[in-house]
Amino acid sequence: MRKIKGFNEATPADYHALGLKSGLEIHQQLLTEKKLFCRCPVVDTYTDKYDAEILRHMRPTLSELGEYDGTALMEFKTKKEITYQIDSKTVCTYEMDDTPPFELNEQALNIALEITMLLNCKLVGEIHIARKQYLDGSIPTGFQRTTILGVDGWIPHRGKKIGIIQLGLEEDACREISDNGHNRVYRADRLGIPLVETVTTPDMKTPQEVADVAQTLRWLVRSTGKVRRGIGSARQDVNVSIKGGRRVEIKGVSGIPTIPLLVHNEAFRQRALLDITNELKRRKISKTSFRAETKKITDIVKNTQYYPVAEILKKHGEVYAILLEGYHEIMSTKTQPETTFAKEISDRVRVIACLDILPNIAHSDMKGETFSSSEWTKTKKKLGSKENDAIVIVWGNPTDIETAIKEIKIRAIEALDGVPNETRQALPDGTTAFERILPGPNRMYPDTDLPPIVITEEKLEKIKNTLPTPPWELEKKYNKTGLSPETARRMSISPKRHLFNSACRETSFDNKSLAFFILERLRSLSKSGTIPKFSDNAFLSTLKQMDQKGLPLELLPYLLEKTCAPKPVTPVKAISVISLLEGKKAKSEIIKFLKSIEIPKIEITKLINYLTGKTLEHFKGSLTGEKALMVVTEFISSFKE
Repeated sequence: MRKIKGFNEATPADYHALGLKSGLEIHQQLLTEKKLFCRCPVVDTYTDKYDAEILRHMRPTLSELGEYDGTALMEFKTKKEITYQIDSKTVCTYEMDDTPPFELNEQALNIALEITMLLNCKLVGEIHIARKQYLDGSIPTGFQRTTILGVDGWIPHRGKKIGIIQLGLEEDACREISDNGHNRVYRADRLGIPLVETVTTPDMKTPQEVADVAQTLRWLVRSTGKVRRGIGSARQDVNVSIKGGRRVEIKGVSGIPTIPLLVHNEAFRQRALLDITNELKRRKISKTSFRAETKKITDIVKNTQYYPVAEILKKHGEVYAILLEGYHEIMSTKTQPETTFAKEISDRVRVIACLDILPNIAHSDMKGETFSSSEWTKTKKKLGSKENDAIVIVWGNPTDIETAIKEIKIRAIEALDGVPNETRQALPDGTTAFERILPGPNRMYPDTDLPPIVITEEKLEKIKNTLPTPPWELEKKYNKTGLSPETARRMSISPKRHLFNSACRETSFDNKSLAFFILERLRSLSKSGTIPKFSDNAFLSTLKQMDQKGLPLELLPYLLEKTCAPKPVTPVKAISVISLLEGKKAKSEIIKFLKSIEIPKIEITKLINYLTGKTLEHFKGSLTGEKALMVVTEFISSFKE
């Protein structure tokens, strides 16, 4: 088998050789007051409190063509009991599927149409609501109401266009609280919040390009100022495939910086799986010749010292062995960093058979202590194992063991086809784990509870007239003003960029300093509660008065404390109480203060920064940073001497 290249070793040429293709599905909550199909309020922060619990069991339903979706059947095999924790303030009978849906939220529709236009999509003339099956329990109804607003769009990226397949408007799902064995718990406070799903074409050819495009899409929706921000408000799924492989969807990507490593590992995982397929073909193993003998071996290992099995036997569990003919060393083939093909099988057993206490399998290619050599010898003899065979041993309660055996055989057979169509879970170390079979078209069907909605030309014209300038155009504009590329990029999507534009236009302050204050200082002052009653008018009025009086920008935080206080004063009055220390008086006052405090024994540069900060804090609004730094540096030099 070929070596898997490390993330820092791989080059664009390596990804080109693999035939890497990747696309994105980005979900972004909209800033609305109500949910999408009911009138429950949308909460800004989630809570651990709930008023009641509701228990549900999910089962699949036939599609319009009389077929079952594969994902729905897989979820049904898990036999999960779903518990919903509900808060009466944020959940009504609609979310629990006891009331028909209300009309679609008009505010959410208008925001979603605005984003659709920014993505250069072709708009639909009529909205049709569909139901998308979700049998994992994340939606109590068993389906998500969703609709498509636009198709065939694009965004610019480094001289080319990235295609947008579609933009949909849909309701968010519940938050998962726990998933243990056959019990899964959700909290319903997030359920029903309007969100848009943006689906791109697989135009990205390197892992970093995927992250860059995700960032561009993030900036674009934020530029509207009408989307939610914070943990859980935006989530991205990444689709990855290579030449000869299949599309695999990575879900639960925690943040854009984690995307490159995930894409890299999935690309090389697929190559490893294709190598396994080629090796099995070389060994002349096919679906028709595939053999997987199964035997119960509880009697052989009843006195085992292998802890996981010894524990399950105490609970009257059972142990089975599956012979995979010709699969010797396949289980130990590396597919991801510190991960082998055996984990592909272990994941299926964990997810579908709900044997989630790990380890849940052992295999004959394993190195390290598992069963004794005597137990392995007896097991191999019982199954008639030969030198080129592999044995997988699985243990658990009698109810789940049958499901586990079937899944082990299914995943072993799938190895003959290369890369299975899967949805995989993103793990913190940049690798992925099996989550479920990739859904097919049979999961979607029309919703008969809601009529079609015509999108009028009048509505579209009204939205077009209020569209913000796309962030990539704003970024070019801010670059021309002398801002650094990163600052220009951040300003192009900042909800406070209008303040920057006005401040640059109406005052003589340096635009780089203004950008830093608006992007960094203003945010920290608001978070700390220093300026609890911040208003755009107070900010600009204060700034203009300072400019007229020739005051430095660094005094702005101290003035905003007064002009943006619960009982604000006018900028003129706030400035009148400022007594700026200058010249010899400033120097003597600073030295007097420095002599009154304890000087820590730290490295000289850190000491100067520390004491300058302390000085500015003490002489609040009476000193410039330049003056404080100059006197502190002089004081430390003499102090050290």
